Amino acid sequence: MPGFEFWGEEEKKEVNDVLETGILMRYGFDGPRKGVWKAKELEQEICRKFGSQYAQLTSSGTAALTTAMAALGIGHGDEVIMPTFTFVASFEAVLSVGAIPVLVDVDDTLTLNPEAVKSAITPKTKCIMPVHMCGSMADLDALKNICEQHDLVLLEDACQSIGGSYKGKMLGTIGNAGTFSFDFVKTMTCGEGGVVMTNSEDIYTKCDGYTDHGHDHLGGPDRGADLHPFIGYNFRISELHAAVGLAQIRKVDQFLAIQKKNHTQLKQILSQVPEVSFRSVPDPAGDSCTFLSWFLATEEITVAFVEEMKAQGILAGNFYWYKNNWHYITKWDHLKNAEFLNRQAHDVTEKLRSYATQSFPASDAIMSRCISTAISLLWTDEQIKEKGEKMVAAIRKALAHVPAEV
Repeated sequence: MPGFEFWGEEEKKEVNDVLETGILMRYGFDGPRKGVWKAKELEQEICRKFGSQYAQLTSSGTAALTTAMAALGIGHGDEVIMPTFTFVASFEAVLSVGAIPVLVDVDDTLTLNPEAVKSAITPKTKCIMPVHMCGSMADLDALKNICEQHDLVLLEDACQSIGGSYKGKMLGTIGNAGTFSFDFVKTMTCGEGGVVMTNSEDIYTKCDGYTDHGHDHLGGPDRGADLHPFIGYNFRISELHAAVGLAQIRKVDQFLAIQKKNHTQLKQILSQVPEVSFRSVPDPAGDSCTFLSWFLATEEITVAFVEEMKAQGILAGNFYWYKNNWHYITKWDHLKNAEFLNRQAHDVTEKLRSYATQSFPASDAIMSRCISTAISLLWTDEQIKEKGEKMVAAIRKALAHVPAEV
């Protein structure tokens, strides 16, 4: 799955370039850095590789989402429609700008159900934020149409789908802005890092300042000559992290090709079981194949499969999302209890606490049957065959032990 599996001399070389100058910060120190600007270079490579006009690196994918929301003018009292299945960072970013996360159902794409989105729109809705989970994409045509009809912002959380595309356009470049995460377990990694991509010069300029304490970066080599047209924060990436990403992005096509090959082979094996079905992918050609996501007929069968895999000690890399603390609403107690360290606006905490009693049966029906298998870059053909056969055997054993009437 992630780029850390292919770590080598390329990353070491880029990092050593930075270490030899001793300049770890991405801004300033023009003379001592001797022309080494890894963050600038990586931003240029991101634009070239993914087809975005502008790219602003950040310290994490979460910081990228927060930055994008601020630049898009999302703030106190605004509602952001997002899916019940995502990483917790998605709603954390919404809350960080004072906005209100409005959770709606997913469908068998594992992403936003457009009909659920339509039903959730209120006069306070500012943004629709699809999260392209597990390597694949939301129905972006439908979501774009909704945004256009209601004059809403479309912000793509593409942190889990680096290299995926939709009808010829790269995920993260289709909405008003989009984000990637470059943490340790993403398709390409910086160790820690993220990026905001946009085709709007205005949004980019705001992101550029917001990530660096509001600096306008117009003072030249003298950072003290910069003006501060608005308040910003320290969401900068370091030159060391950017250096790692620069080596990784040059290998990302290789990563994607291996992922797709391994994904195809494993899917062919699981397809032998009639009771297995697979997630819907709005544009199959654009699936980055980071995960193979699939379903069994009922939650009971799925749980039996999970227990059998645990018993054999081979569950690693297979995620049963329904009981996952990080990714699905059923386990987000800190969200539903509004567990903040500091005081928050009443409308925010009131909305969050409403999730303690709100049910999402449509999402439950999907996620309680969903297994996602992380695709490794290091698998051999023999290992894929062995893994697939063990999974098939576990599925058949689960099917045999679940009562027929279930």
